[in-house]
Amino acid sequence: KQPANMASTAAGKQRIPKVAKVKNKAPAEVQITAEQLLREAKERELELLPPPPKQKITDEEELNDYKLKKRKGFEDNIRKNRTVISNWIKYAQWEDSLKEIQRARSIYERALDVEHRNITLWLKYAEMEMKNRQVNHARNIWDRAITILPRVSQFWYKYTYMEEMLGNVAGCRQVFERWMEWEPEEQAWHSYINFELRYKEVEKARSIYEQYILSSHLKNWIKYARFEEKHGYIAHARKVFERAVEFFGEEQVDENLYVAFAKFEEKQKEFERVRVIYKYALDRIPKQQAQELFKNYTIFEKKFGDRRGIEDVIVSKRRFQYEEEVKANPHNYDAWFDYLRLVESDADPDTVRDVYERAIANTPPIQEKRHWRRYIYLWINYALYEELEVKDPERTRQVYQACLELIPHKKFTFAKLWLLYAQFEIRQKNLQFARRALGNGVGKCPKNKLFKGYIELELQLREFDRCRKLYEKYLEYSPENCTTWIKFAELETILGDVERARAIFELAIGQPRLDMPEVWISYAQFELSVESLERLDKCRQVYEEGNKGLRNCEEKEDRLMLLESWRDFEAEFGTDSTRERVSKLLPEKVKKRRKVTAEDGTDAGWEEYYDYIFPEDSANQPNLKLLAVAKMWKKQQEQQEEKQQEKDQQDEEQQEEH
Repeated sequence: KQPANMASTAAGKQRIPKVAKVKNKAPAEVQITAEQLLREAKERELELLPPPPKQKITDEEELNDYKLKKRKGFEDNIRKNRTVISNWIKYAQWEDSLKEIQRARSIYERALDVEHRNITLWLKYAEMEMKNRQVNHARNIWDRAITILPRVSQFWYKYTYMEEMLGNVAGCRQVFERWMEWEPEEQAWHSYINFELRYKEVEKARSIYEQYILSSHLKNWIKYARFEEKHGYIAHARKVFERAVEFFGEEQVDENLYVAFAKFEEKQKEFERVRVIYKYALDRIPKQQAQELFKNYTIFEKKFGDRRGIEDVIVSKRRFQYEEEVKANPHNYDAWFDYLRLVESDADPDTVRDVYERAIANTPPIQEKRHWRRYIYLWINYALYEELEVKDPERTRQVYQACLELIPHKKFTFAKLWLLYAQFEIRQKNLQFARRALGNGVGKCPKNKLFKGYIELELQLREFDRCRKLYEKYLEYSPENCTTWIKFAELETILGDVERARAIFELAIGQPRLDMPEVWISYAQFELSVESLERLDKCRQVYEEGNKGLRNCEEKEDRLMLLESWRDFEAEFGTDSTRERVSKLLPEKVKKRRKVTAEDGTDAGWEEYYDYIFPEDSANQPNLKLLAVAKMWKKQQEQQEEKQQEKDQQDEEQQEEH
């Protein structure tokens, strides 16, 4: 029994292991994550690694073996992944450290074949050449870099810095000029200017500013003015500010420009100029955009003036003033425009609409176009405000339609309004509405400007059949308009329909009311432009017919214009006989006198005028003969006077001798 009892006792001891009791079961303040444990293990593993043994090379054979091994390793890395540029750079830098410049160049060139747009690669390549004093090689690399990647400013900065450090000022300036042709960022221009100033080239720096400011931000105009002020050119600085105000105008006006201008004049003790500048700016800049301007104006008045200068520009007073003006005369449209400009800059859309509705309610009392010209711009500004500021196209359409319904089209119309409405519909991508509007305008009140605008629209849309129909309607409305005939024929010429263009010219010169030389000249030039063997004869024939057609024209200058055009044609393409024939057709210019009668019928004396006598006209033959006799008589008189003067001079000389 004893062994059994001992076995049971041993089993009981195994079932109750001793466990340490945890007194504080709260979580630790600093928690350790698995990621931290892994990272620390990795770091300690690296710490435990022994450093690689130092290899001592004792002879050239060992050195070559070492180089071969290293190169093989680099080439293997490159072969595994050619696109990893860092492998190429490490390889080239290792060769460079061994003074193997040719090998390093070869590696860089191979790398550029793989990735020629890598900026770091170009920089390392050029820096290697510069470090080894290979200046021409470095220049070659920079030239290649800026040619391939002209928008990388770092290349240009490094290139110009290298040339300047070498003392090659002309070469550095040339690089800057090449850079400026790409219109780089602002800092590049200032680097160029600072470069010129380092060498005391103020005039060249000024020319760079002049080249730069025309396509730059407002602040660069201010920098230009301060540059002139710094170098003592006060008049130039003032001129720059004035040019900036004119250049940016009222559309791109900025308070910073006027603040800088005013502070400049304040330094020059020109206090009246300062006050004028502030007032000019406050009248043109919206209130919400002129906070800094108000602040500086107030400070200036506190220093050099009184508070009345500030009170004059308070918006409430101006609004009250405009209200008084429009109440006194509701048809004072200029006051309405100023009032609307004020409320548009400082009020919500509902308030602006209310003022516009009050303004357009004052219809001109007389239905004459000259009284409606200013009024109609209230509607136009209203529509533009709704479209551009409020972004409400439906309300814009309502404004245009209401205005077009209000105008008495039977008495007069405004082609500008029809065109603006059509252009609005095109911006809204409603081409059908635009055509309908222009069609209504042409149908209700045809006008030259309306036809031209409609035709221009269809030309832009390449709807040439519609253009033809519009030209036909245009010519039905105004057949005496020679420009329309010419433009119609030019359209057909551009479209390649020569016969149709010739037919249009034939119809034009057949119009009884169309006796202007422009059509004949255009017709002749058209025949000259047609590629054919008979083009010169046809062109000459047109001039012949035009001369006959204009023979009975009252305006002799028109016929003279045709003959001069014919003379120019013969001078370029004609023969001696044709040139002589045309020269004989040219008229004589003579001065004549005629009586002038005043409006009340009384005699107002005589006036001189020039007339043209054409030798071709039979009625003018006696006049030409008389003119020739008069010229001969005048010549004889001059000869006799010369002989008499010579005789008198001889008599005087004889008397002096006696």
